Amino acid sequence: MRKVVRIGGASAQLLDSVTAVEQLLGVEELDYLVFDFLGEGSMGHLSMLSKAMPGGGFAREFVDVHVMPHLATLLARGIRVVANAGGVDPAGCAEALRKAADAAGLVPRIAHVAGDDLRPRIEELRARGFTDMFDGRAFPQAIESMNAYLGAFPIAEALARGADIVIVGRSVDSAVTLGPLIHEFGWKPDQHDLLAAGTLVGHLIECGTQVTGGTYTDWREVPDWANGGFPVAECHPDGSAVITKPANTGGLASTGTVIEQMLYEVADPQAYLVPDVSCDFSAVRVTQQGPERVHVAGARGYPPTATYKVCATWHRGWRATVMQPIVAIDAVPRARRQAAAQFKRFERLLSQRGLGPWLGTHLDVIGSEGSLGARARNLRSREVICRMVVEHPERAAAELFGRESFGALTTMSAGSLIPPSPVVVPVLRVFSFLLEKAAVPVTLTIDGETQALALRTEGGFDPARIVRPPVAPAPVATGATGEVPLLALAIARSGEKGNLFNVAVIARSPGYLPWIRAALTPERVADWYRHLFDDPAARRVECFEVPGVHALNFVVHECLGGGIMGSMRLDAAAKNMAQLLLEFPVSVPLELTQALDPQLLMAGSGMPFAGEP
Repeated sequence: MRKVVRIGGASAQLLDSVTAVEQLLGVEELDYLVFDFLGEGSMGHLSMLSKAMPGGGFAREFVDVHVMPHLATLLARGIRVVANAGGVDPAGCAEALRKAADAAGLVPRIAHVAGDDLRPRIEELRARGFTDMFDGRAFPQAIESMNAYLGAFPIAEALARGADIVIVGRSVDSAVTLGPLIHEFGWKPDQHDLLAAGTLVGHLIECGTQVTGGTYTDWREVPDWANGGFPVAECHPDGSAVITKPANTGGLASTGTVIEQMLYEVADPQAYLVPDVSCDFSAVRVTQQGPERVHVAGARGYPPTATYKVCATWHRGWRATVMQPIVAIDAVPRARRQAAAQFKRFERLLSQRGLGPWLGTHLDVIGSEGSLGARARNLRSREVICRMVVEHPERAAAELFGRESFGALTTMSAGSLIPPSPVVVPVLRVFSFLLEKAAVPVTLTIDGETQALALRTEGGFDPARIVRPPVAPAPVATGATGEVPLLALAIARSGEKGNLFNVAVIARSPGYLPWIRAALTPERVADWYRHLFDDPAARRVECFEVPGVHALNFVVHECLGGGIMGSMRLDAAAKNMAQLLLEFPVSVPLELTQALDPQLLMAGSGMPFAGEP
């Protein structure tokens, strides 16, 4: 058994930086490159592209940009590649890479995994009466894509059969890392703690540079954004790992950057469910081992469920997005009046043309602090962008709105500048349900031979086995207190999961956590985000303890206007929700305030750092 396996995380999305592979090849003794390209939205769009053009169903840049320029080096050094670049066409991706390699005189062993694509079974599954696992919505009609989230054992099997490159479709993001660890260390399906530890490593590096300083709360501490270092996980047989990055790169590998990513897009930290294991991250320990080296250990695991999550995308209509810059005196009220006038004008045009009503409209006046709801300051900004979004069942209606928006330049507000061209795109929504694993046969193809895989399909996860951490009593101040912004006491990271988001709040010092907990009750957090809820009267927030890293994880429900796929809002992915919470006032003893960073106190109160304009 090998003592250390080094895995480089080379992609977090379909269009991640082309610099990743070259940078990671500078790491000595690198064993694997793993790529995560897929999200719910990308599956639907790849499915649409597959109908429009040959080779449109997979991540073409994986072949042309990420692998082929470096394939000779990868093969010579024995660095193996695992990627979910297959999208809705893993076989097509494997064949495209094989042809490109042949043309270059190279002969890699390429394997691909199939079985996740359930589009041929849409009517069969519709007949079973599945409803959405989150909101109970009925099975939609215009299905575009439908994929089961597969696990890591098919990837491990492909590597065991000698594949140099393994291509999968819709696996869970962490599986591209867990698969190599299962193969290298011989982990078994019933070694749940080890599988949870490997899943955690995969989760840490699946978003690329987000674990090495990208989107970090304390962004001023992160050097050289232009050369941000992609992550490297040095993995050990006991499941522990060190997160680091290539030498001479920007970014930052610190306990803060790693903990933020650990809780990113996590709901219940004690029930993070993937196909191979149910993970408990509540007791994970994250320690700074040295400069740019962070040690991670302590994940625990339970048996998996007997089901796969299935994610379908369905076509709801068409969306037009129009951005109109407006400058000078009274820019905000002029932008709002201009938007209202255009919506009203176009209602009349729709009626005249018999196109029917909008599915929805939305306005953001960017520059007016509209994202902050009732806490927005009356800045009387003199430079804003009027962002209008409309949705309609007919593409012609969306395109007409974009075309008509140019009339505002000469009809409406003074100071309305020539805008960029409107964007018209299909609107895809997500429909999710659980399907028994036994109903999803999975195959592996390598060297032209396809074989069915005998994967375990039984479950066993019992939520009742979860032991919740004890919660200490609320602290009592013995003297005077004062309010400080949460930013001075904590860092935070938020992320979207459907029509909800999570906000992880990580105390800068363990002693701060009791005061944070006392201030950030679920009721107060819900009130802070009141303006975001689909139904403010039914607002709901859950709070989970993560004592291993001195954190609280809040889950905010029914608050994104349909989630990243369906929302018309400016922040459909909930990327800025943590930053909004960092202004929350927390009552602490006055003596504690003397130990706080005055710069963070100023920044959390809306004042610039010293020396900044």
